[in-house]
Amino acid sequence: MKNILKDPLVLFLALGVVIFWVAALGSGSGGDDLIEVGEPDLNRLGDQWQAQMGRPPTPRELDGLIEQFIREEAYFREAKRLSLDEGDIIVRRRLVQKLRFLTEDIATGQPPAETELLAFYKANAERYRRPTRYSFSHRYFSTDRREDAHAEATAALADGDIAGDPFMLQRSYAARSVREIGNLFGTAFAEALAELEPLDGWQGPIRSAYGWHLVKLEQRLPEVLPPYGEVANRVANDLNLERRERANEAYTENLLQRYEVRRP
Repeated sequence: MKNILKDPLVLFLALGVVIFWVAALGSGSGGDDLIEVGEPDLNRLGDQWQAQMGRPPTPRELDGLIEQFIREEAYFREAKRLSLDEGDIIVRRRLVQKLRFLTEDIATGQPPAETELLAFYKANAERYRRPTRYSFSHRYFSTDRREDAHAEATAALADGDIAGDPFMLQRSYAARSVREIGNLFGTAFAEALAELEPLDGWQGPIRSAYGWHLVKLEQRLPEVLPPYGEVANRVANDLNLERRERANEAYTENLLQRYEVRRP
């Protein structure tokens, strides 16, 4: 008898009997035992299939979707009866996220009027201003390949026959901001390039994160605020994002007024 009680399979089966017995006690005989697949469920299942597969489900496929839905619903209800959702951080975060999405959907259900978009564009003009941009070519002199890359780059200013070294990135760039250039070559290179004037010849040498470069600065495009029409889509996205944030903040403040909060 003691050996049987120590058997893991017996203990597992006994635990299962206890769980289902507890669930049966709490289940009652109400309408929770009815799983009804209604017209809204069929439409939702069909729409989800259409979105994923690009076509409506066949009758056989729809039967499979219904069967899967029934099984998931049964598992969901049983998990609720056993309180498996309580104390689960993943379930908690998902519910909070879903409530936030509902609040955001309400806030952005009505598209903003053109006057509101224009007002937002004018109030946030600096957000859409394009910074100064530079178009340039460069010749690379590697500190790994050469004993004195700086000296050889300097000599190449006077002697156009001195070739540079192979470079892993591009040799020319068009309309790049200081920030974009800094991401590629390093901040020091970008700042030094911004100090140059556009010329037909080579300038430098300028140190980058890779070595030394001769630079031919071909064009400097001054910063400019593009007209509303060019950034209309971006303005609409930014405004909707701000409306969502405001809606969530207002909802949170209103919700917290219903609770007494005791802090440690």
